Amino acid sequence: MTVVATRAGILPMHRCMSRYEFSATIRRSSRVADGTQRTIDLASGRERVPAVWLTPTATPAPAALLLHGFSSSKERMAQAVGRALLAHGVGSLAVDLPFHGERDGAGREIPKNPLALVGAWKAAIAESRAAVSWLSAQPETSPTRIAVVGYSLGGFLALMTAAEDDRLRVVTLAAAGDLPDRTPYAALVRGLVNPLRAAQALAGRPLFLLNGRRDTTTRPEQAQRLFAAAQEPKELVWYDGGHWPPPAAIDRAATWTADRLHALPSRRSATAKAV
Repeated sequence: MTVVATRAGILPMHRCMSRYEFSATIRRSSRVADGTQRTIDLASGRERVPAVWLTPTATPAPAALLLHGFSSSKERMAQAVGRALLAHGVGSLAVDLPFHGERDGAGREIPKNPLALVGAWKAAIAESRAAVSWLSAQPETSPTRIAVVGYSLGGFLALMTAAEDDRLRVVTLAAAGDLPDRTPYAALVRGLVNPLRAAQALAGRPLFLLNGRRDTTTRPEQAQRLFAAAQEPKELVWYDGGHWPPPAAIDRAATWTADRLHALPSRRSATAKAV
């Protein structure tokens, strides 16, 4: 591991098995209830990924990567989900996905060319894995207790990232599921992005699905197919609403995620057992 100096301190830089290697610059830092909030820029070459990093008062602590939905941003995930996790002693890193938030190119129309879309999807997965590497390298994080939490589009991305990266020990998805029934070029798309196969690849890591009974974007049958494909332990919770979960449902998901993370051995305790 190397370190990178920033305007507000020194943050570790961690190498990961992708073309991304993030360093971080802190733009703002402030105290919030139960911890500290920092607005940071993760950088790799010319690529800049703005993020909100929340850390609890007691560290090192479990942490979660937060991935937002279509047309949303890191701030919504940090405020709704990150703060709920922080109340349970869990840190988080919420990032702006490509074409969203403060990213270069945000506000432009997302490319419709299939090859461009595939390239953007692969880049988002690579960035997510690099973000996990950066997050796990921070002294505030317990690197053996990391989750991923995704909402809607971010839920699909979280699932695909977790399928490739077993450092993500807990997976929580809101308003996510299998591909829609009438996906254009379904066979081609499923060959590139297959949520059912990804759910199977979790291989027994805890999975929590939070879905709305009246969601017309990710329909209940999509959630049910994804849930059926996953191994135990798994849990599917329904809320009475549409695409965005109500606060009580978010709190339930945060509690479930925090409980599973805190139950995992930290690197320190695992080393003690080995000795």
